[in-house]
Amino acid sequence: MKLIVKWLLSAAALLCVAYLYQGVSVSSFGAALLAAFVIGLFNMVLRPVLVLLTLPVTLVTLGLFLFVINALMFWFAAGVLDGFYVRSFGAALLGSLIYSAFGIVIDSAVERLLFK
Repeated sequence: MKLIVKWLLSAAALLCVAYLYQGVSVSSFGAALLAAFVIGLFNMVLRPVLVLLTLPVTLVTLGLFLFVINALMFWFAAGVLDGFYVRSFGAALLGSLIYSAFGIVIDSAVERLLFK
């Protein structure tokens, strides 16, 4: 149940990102659901591998390179899906930052309000 609620709220957050920032567009709520699923899947499977491979760069940049990895996951998801579009890497970077901020709020709200 918790996973489904977070997935639905993440899709809504993706729609909010598209509404707030014009570099990201989502055609429908169904496309947002699929995009949220793919972003979550990429973050679960690809992100740990990329973090491990880029560990020296991440250490040298004091962790700032993790923002680049998040943007890549966001951009890759847009690249493989129809209905979810990111204009450029810069748009992916800003869009992923906004989406991550929504994700933090969603995680906190779900933990506090729904599942005490």
